[in-house]
Amino acid sequence: MQPLSRRSALMLGGAGVAAVATGAAGLLWGQGTGFQAASGQDLGEPQALHSADGRLQVKLSAALGQMRIAGRDANVFSYNGSLPGPTLLLRPGDRVNVALENRLADPTNLHVHGLHVSPQGNSDNALVSIEPGTSFEYEYRLPADHPPGVYWYHPHRHGSVADQIFGGLYGAIIVQDPQPVPVSRERVLVISDISLTGGGSIATVSAMEKMMGREGNLLLVNGQLNPALAARPGERERWRIINACTSRYLKLRLDGQHLQLLGLDSGRFQSPRDVEEVLLAPGNRADLLVTAAQGAAVLRTLPVDRGSMGSMMGGNNGGGQSPPGPDGTALATLAITGTPGAAPGPVPPQPAPRDLRSVAVTAHRELVFAMGMGMNNGGQDMGMAGGTGSGMMSFTINGRPFDPARTDTTVLAGAVEEWTLRNTSPMDHPVHLHVWPMQILEQAGQPVESPTWQDVVNIPARSSVRVRIAFDDFTGKTVYHCHILDHEDSGMMGLIEAR
Repeated sequence: MQPLSRRSALMLGGAGVAAVATGAAGLLWGQGTGFQAASGQDLGEPQALHSADGRLQVKLSAALGQMRIAGRDANVFSYNGSLPGPTLLLRPGDRVNVALENRLADPTNLHVHGLHVSPQGNSDNALVSIEPGTSFEYEYRLPADHPPGVYWYHPHRHGSVADQIFGGLYGAIIVQDPQPVPVSRERVLVISDISLTGGGSIATVSAMEKMMGREGNLLLVNGQLNPALAARPGERERWRIINACTSRYLKLRLDGQHLQLLGLDSGRFQSPRDVEEVLLAPGNRADLLVTAAQGAAVLRTLPVDRGSMGSMMGGNNGGGQSPPGPDGTALATLAITGTPGAAPGPVPPQPAPRDLRSVAVTAHRELVFAMGMGMNNGGQDMGMAGGTGSGMMSFTINGRPFDPARTDTTVLAGAVEEWTLRNTSPMDHPVHLHVWPMQILEQAGQPVESPTWQDVVNIPARSSVRVRIAFDDFTGKTVYHCHILDHEDSGMMGLIEAR
């Protein structure tokens, strides 16, 4: 098997400053944690809710409450008392109604990450605010040609996105294939992190952790610590993997097994690609085939350097914690025993991905993602919260922090634009655009050879990426932002309107 290259956009940059990996336990011990976790339970998956006859109606209740996390009682956020929340299984053309009840102490809302649906009204509207004790009725209409793939949902209320996702609010969305891929088993693996106190409450996050982008002390799969999976030799499983961490990059390996990548985010390859590892920035997803070989294997995430603020913080790496060990952290353990399974049938060929490289471009833009010590380009004190904070650090796009009353970018509906995403800071920034995926053309000055589509594109420290975007099907306002969610909450987000 050959690893997918950096140019193939499996991600670039990575994690590496927030904790020390203890290895097989999947536990990252931080200073002061007293939470004693348990590992090795059989993998559990969230409730699966399937659409029928083109419809799905769901009620989601966001609340703080007690549940089992890593084998212990904890007081965390969840949807419907489950971590992750229910998995929504959809088909192109579906109409999805979600009644979101806010039983939290703070406002919230819902973003269907990666879905190509309207950003207006009660659809994927990032500007909606649902107050505590109230409900909101969302309706999403998937186009008939919506691409199959792995998506997810989570809160997007500016200023509290990182806190609410870190606390447990997330769930998977699967848009199913027109032709099923023959496999013996399908699994949904939502990888997240959280820090808990000795009493099982969500730990307080320091200002320094927010500046770096927090990484939790517990690294979980479906809310479990290093869960156990079982398969027979020769069986082919389909793993749909979501990086729901607020800041942590995942460099995934499953040594000794045959791995084939069907696609990333909503992008699908024409045929599966053999890989040895897959790198996911926060918000990225992978659709992976695993053909089991006799024995045991550990799914682990290896260290990845996503940069630091050393020069900006007088030489301190900004976190005061040690980097993870070279063997990384165990996420799940796969045991392969028994009589060999039946040989799976061939994977149906996929349509050729759309390619915008030869399409006329209506506009060129440059977005500059920057971090600064307390001042924007005009000399105004920006603060931790993008203009309203302590004056420690600013997070801006084109020199300005997010302002919901200001439209930063206006595009013509139906246009194709080329954007240069430039990162002037010493840390990686994964950039997410709502509603419309991006075709990656060039990374660090090197062209991408085949059409590669993602809705989260990593921009390495002091580097740039060039993308093209087709603003098809919808009008309205939405956002683009850094998916290190503390950076988004601190101002690294812009408002875009298609009209």
